[in-house]
Amino acid sequence: MKRFNITAAALAAAATTASAGGLDRSYTAIDPLFEAGNYAELSFGFTSPDVTGSDLLGNQISNVADSYITAGAALKIDFNEKLSMALIYDQPYGADTLYGGNPAATLLGGTKAEVKSHGLSALVRWQFSDRWSVYGGPRFVNAEGEITLSGGAYGPRSGSNFRFASTTGTGYVIGGAYEVPEIALRASLTYHSTVDLSMSTTETIAGPGGGTFPTTTSTKTPESWELAVQSGINQNTLVFGSIRYAKWDNFTLTPPAFGQNLASLDDVTTWELGVARRFSDKFSGSIAVSYEDTSGDDLVSPLGPTNGQTGITVGGKYAINDQLDLSAGVRYTMLGNGIPQTANTARGSFRDNDAISVGMKLGYSF
Repeated sequence: MKRFNITAAALAAAATTASAGGLDRSYTAIDPLFEAGNYAELSFGFTSPDVTGSDLLGNQISNVADSYITAGAALKIDFNEKLSMALIYDQPYGADTLYGGNPAATLLGGTKAEVKSHGLSALVRWQFSDRWSVYGGPRFVNAEGEITLSGGAYGPRSGSNFRFASTTGTGYVIGGAYEVPEIALRASLTYHSTVDLSMSTTETIAGPGGGTFPTTTSTKTPESWELAVQSGINQNTLVFGSIRYAKWDNFTLTPPAFGQNLASLDDVTTWELGVARRFSDKFSGSIAVSYEDTSGDDLVSPLGPTNGQTGITVGGKYAINDQLDLSAGVRYTMLGNGIPQTANTARGSFRDNDAISVGMKLGYSF
């Protein structure tokens, strides 16, 4: 069976969704490592979420999630038939949350979270037999952010602000794959380690004993595991699926002067199942359904007031010539209902929310 790559079509050029589990945005994909020959790609995604609700005082909460753009790039080089390397850039974590309303008359008005990140993985793959390979390498993550606690839910601490300066930490990626090229079968298991971050922090704490304190906040990104499988079922059709688990419940963000965790998040399991079809030598398309479940109850952080999601992605890939191809796709995501809480006390309700994502990817083989 002649192989054809489903990654771009199936994932619609990494068209990610808003308010994914924890702070995940890119899911740290390693797919470029499996491209045939030398390969480079650029990808862009745009997500427009609609996340509205109300607080327990009866105040309506307008959309708290801002639209955002994600970008990615990769370069994969073959050294010989058995050894290759890939450099993969992504923007793995993010948040753009802002609650409107008067802080004196609402429970969460003025609460804000902004998180930006960049990731770079340098992976080496060794194919030690026709069907088995292993891969791994270091991963570098840079992150920065700002959080404001505002509204009646925070009592005398309303108005507190925390600025986390840009910092970089190092972790690693390791995995293995089994392939049968004749039937386009590939199964891969990938582990991403935690990345320790030590961020210079400016804490501006409101209320009794408050003030401005320069401190250092230590945190770590979540470790994750992903099992991904694809297989051809005839000359022109592939089925594919994946299971990804991210351990967010160990993630904390506790500025030392404030002494409380600002981001309590649950572990997340993401499932995906889809089918890809080659309609001609130049065009292939795909459709995939994803489901994301979180552990625990519906109580969530106000900084990410949804709980789980279900999405459908439709994508297409067009071969411009023998070396260049263009992929594009769209994803609709139904975001799960969430109950924002502080001090384990419900403060509102978010229901029936969704997001639209579009993405494009340009791939070049050389």
